[in-house]
Amino acid sequence: MLIAIVVLTTLLGILLTSGKKKRMQFYSELYEFNEQLILNLKFTRSPIDKIAQQFNFIPDVMQGKKPFEGKDAEFIEDYFANLGKTDALSQIDYLNGRKPALSKLKDESAESYKKYGSLYVKIFFMVGVLFAILLA
Repeated sequence: MLIAIVVLTTLLGILLTSGKKKRMQFYSELYEFNEQLILNLKFTRSPIDKIAQQFNFIPDVMQGKKPFEGKDAEFIEDYFANLGKTDALSQIDYLNGRKPALSKLKDESAESYKKYGSLYVKIFFMVGVLFAILLA
């Protein structure tokens, strides 16, 4: 039973970390998607759906699924609302304009995951060990 407490609290820490990991992965992928779109508009002009198939989260977002709530959801909705609405040169300008914001979100989410990801797991592991010691 004591081991179960430690395992359950550690799993809770991992569960809390998963949201930060998903956010980090999503913004990293969205940044890469943005780069691919810029290259595509300059050279190959393939359909956006074809480019999106290379990614994990992007096709779902393009179908209307929201991976996040709040400011993240607004940013993502705004980003995808403007794709494919204008000519290629305007799209390139739009995507280049979004690049700094995407880079900032990618870096912030990676830093947050790096900072808090292992911290949550360690804290909840220690809480489990503490409960196990107190119950023993």
